[in-house]
Amino acid sequence: MQIDFPFHVDGRGRTAAADEEKHVRDLIEQVLFTAPGERVNRPGFGSGLLRQVFGPNGDVIASAVQLTVQGSLQQWLGDRIQVESVDVVSQDSTLAVTVTYRLRRDGQRRTAELSREV
Repeated sequence: MQIDFPFHVDGRGRTAAADEEKHVRDLIEQVLFTAPGERVNRPGFGSGLLRQVFGPNGDVIASAVQLTVQGSLQQWLGDRIQVESVDVVSQDSTLAVTVTYRLRRDGQRRTAELSREV
């Protein structure tokens, strides 16, 4: 078992835990929504996705963002997952990301749908 993200205490008053599948989904969320430079001991960690929300919009930019996000996931989680696709949609004040991946441990396809208001 791994520590659940975001950190919280469970109903027994202990640190909440997550199984492997939930932990990997939590790691994906951390990579996506952490800006490089935000973590002191890992300044390169993250994808910079939230910075792109306020940038110019268009097909070329959307493709570049998707490739950047996919590269970040492969860099930081490549030992745990194989990324199959990343879809990023910015609508109104919400950024929605869908990541389709396979856990290297069992090879099963999974989808993580994450969103963040910006």
